[in-house]
Amino acid sequence: MPKDGSAVLSEIKRGYIETKLKEGVRSDGRKLDEFRKISIQTNYIPRANGSAFVNLGNTKILVGIKVESGEPFPDTPNQGVLTTNVELLPMAFPTFEPGPPNDESIEIARVVDRGIRESKMIDLEKLCVEPGKKVMIVFVDIDILDYDGNLIDACTMGVASALSTAYYKTDDDKKEQKLPVRSLPVAVTVSKIGTELLCDPDLEEEQMASARLTVTLNDNGNLCAMQKGNSGTFTIDEVKKAIAISDKAGKDVRAYIKQVI
Repeated sequence: MPKDGSAVLSEIKRGYIETKLKEGVRSDGRKLDEFRKISIQTNYIPRANGSAFVNLGNTKILVGIKVESGEPFPDTPNQGVLTTNVELLPMAFPTFEPGPPNDESIEIARVVDRGIRESKMIDLEKLCVEPGKKVMIVFVDIDILDYDGNLIDACTMGVASALSTAYYKTDDDKKEQKLPVRSLPVAVTVSKIGTELLCDPDLEEEQMASARLTVTLNDNGNLCAMQKGNSGTFTIDEVKKAIAISDKAGKDVRAYIKQVI
């Protein structure tokens, strides 16, 4: 994830964070497998087909859903289309710049999209109006409003919440229909600092992490997608531990999302 060169952590702060982690506590008082406070407000944009505003600690993102008819992809003529876009707004972080998508925004969009898609959250076949000619296209737009770490998890929460509450109309039907949602995926990112593994890294922890692993699971605890980031490595045992952390923390996140949708 993006790192701000002007906000390099001091050796004193790094030493403090590392010492606390060895004691099983984060610098903000959290346990290693504990998320920051989560707040999600759905239907945040009145004119969108679906939307969600997410606070994950001090990280803030806004998701908007637009659904309209269009042509299917040639290789999936009987399926609707899901497309995800992420914009890193300049006001969210000093190094974010206006312009076309960069490597960071593309990576976030791909990881979030893969988790939603591979979990089979949306039954795309039910979004087919006329095979090979007309399907419903679900546009997912994510704006990063304030960046303080762990954008992938925050964006996945927002997209899952927005899709779960979204409605659409076909060209021939004036009646609103809910999107055909059949699962609720949750992404949990685990970062490695030294030998310690911790979920939901804040900005300072991201700056210190040698590697990260994002695990997306569905309602049944089935692993749907994984994505490794940064140049560091994980052992097989660490990967297994990261998945276990993701499963445990993800259940709490999913329980909260179900309350707000």
